Amino acid sequence: MSVLIDTVAWVRVEGGRILCARPRGKDVFYIPGGKREGAESDLETLLREIEEELTVLLDPRTAAHVGTYEAGVPGLPDGAVVRMACYTAEYRGELMPSSEIEEMAWFSYADRDRVPPVDQSLFDDLAVAGELA
Repeated sequence: MSVLIDTVAWVRVEGGRILCARPRGKDVFYIPGGKREGAESDLETLLREIEEELTVLLDPRTAAHVGTYEAGVPGLPDGAVVRMACYTAEYRGELMPSSEIEEMAWFSYADRDRVPPVDQSLFDDLAVAGELA
């Protein structure tokens, strides 16, 4: 049986660059977000994770689904798949890394190789749509 890692991510693009975050103790950047807890909805997961990671409050009324991506996970057993439901949303507050996050960065398409395969699929779609520089 394969393992499914169910995640929700916040897509924030400004000036042709997408916001990415590197968790403490990891060397890979990810689209901000995280795993669903229990019976949380996508929106509940998104709001909680982004507040925990980047200390901002997303406005749930502005949340819009932009796509769901699936890909294998390097370093996990064969058959492990991550599913990432991606949403845009406006926010209140100042973007700052929390204690969970070592570093935030704004990536262009040229940085695609610095994120995992599931995130690379999102980068590809954003580039085709003309949103990533």
